[in-house]
Amino acid sequence: MVVAIAVFALLPIEASDAGWLPDLFRSSPKHAKSPKRAKATRVGKLARHRAPPRHRAMRLAALGPVTLPLSALKPAAAKCDPATFRIVLDVGHTAQSEGAISARNVAEFTFNLRLAKLIEERLKAEGFAETRLLLTEGKARPSLFKRVAAANNLHADLLMSIHHDSVPNKMLEDWEFEGKKSHFSDRFSGYSVFVSRDNPDFKTSLRFAELVAGEMKAQGLHYAEQYSQAIMGRYQHPLLNKDTGVYSNDELIVLRKTAMPAILLEAGSIINRDEEREMNSPERQNLISSSVASAVKEFCEPRWALLGPP
Repeated sequence: MVVAIAVFALLPIEASDAGWLPDLFRSSPKHAKSPKRAKATRVGKLARHRAPPRHRAMRLAALGPVTLPLSALKPAAAKCDPATFRIVLDVGHTAQSEGAISARNVAEFTFNLRLAKLIEERLKAEGFAETRLLLTEGKARPSLFKRVAAANNLHADLLMSIHHDSVPNKMLEDWEFEGKKSHFSDRFSGYSVFVSRDNPDFKTSLRFAELVAGEMKAQGLHYAEQYSQAIMGRYQHPLLNKDTGVYSNDELIVLRKTAMPAILLEAGSIINRDEEREMNSPERQNLISSSVASAVKEFCEPRWALLGPP
């Protein structure tokens, strides 16, 4: 496919020198000037340069239509086929290292696994048959390298690590739930999406993160703003998009070491008592899973094959 582009270059040209214009399109050596002629021309130009200025007749020259291939205008992008497109849903933490504990004493791993399964079901229902759920065993740090190796072996197109949020210990308050001591913090709430600038394909990671965060916001959810605040101490991270809540975190192994574009979703706060209740509701779980599915579909739209990503 080619696109015809009419390029009109309005060039001021001396009437006596206009004969050079056709030579713009010549490449044969036979049109090159001989050394003697070139020398004579240089002498002539110097003489004209020293001469007193005089009025020069001017005219406008126009270049006609130039035919260029479409590939010269926009680099081709690989078409995304939902039937073969593989996204890995990494279930954050393990049964042996369960992550944060909610305000009502439920392990984060339980929340992560439940939401990951819902997202998997939704994506497969939308035609993404190659979606894979990644469950890892073992203690905290060793399990991180296990999950990275497993994800890389799956040769995925995208990776999403699914988590639920808490706060630093210094912000926790004490309370009791059903006769058991527990902790809570109602100070912060909301989702957040993280990327690593050390990921081998940071640009694609960021693009996917923007889509997920944008869909979450479109559903009426708000992002967790505390990660941009100094009060978070070592948990403070650069906010890349203050409109949708995309942060960078270059310390996360699951984002840094994976071979494919990767994001980490903190779906919501389970240490906030009100939001924990919402995260347990089928309505909120369906809202989040549909947001992720919509983001993946938008990422994989066929229009990318012609126009490339936005």
